[in-house]
Amino acid sequence: MTKLPVISGKKCVDALAKVGFNFDHQKGSHMILLRGDPFARVSIPNHKTIKKGTLKSIIRQSGLTVEGFIELL
Repeated sequence: MTKLPVISGKKCVDALAKVGFNFDHQKGSHMILLRGDPFARVSIPNHKTIKKGTLKSIIRQSGLTVEGFIELL
């Protein structure tokens, strides 16, 4: 299994934008991204570093694999 990187919320948003996610809105410190087809909604904390468990959950919700996500970075 590939080791998860330590990244910021902004870097995570930039990576997910490459696979069709668009910024929808921000509520508090969380950025909400949407993808139309197939539909997916992901909430990303706008923090300097995202905890590993949170990042793994974001990757799972986006429908990507860890390896696929790392390639987008």
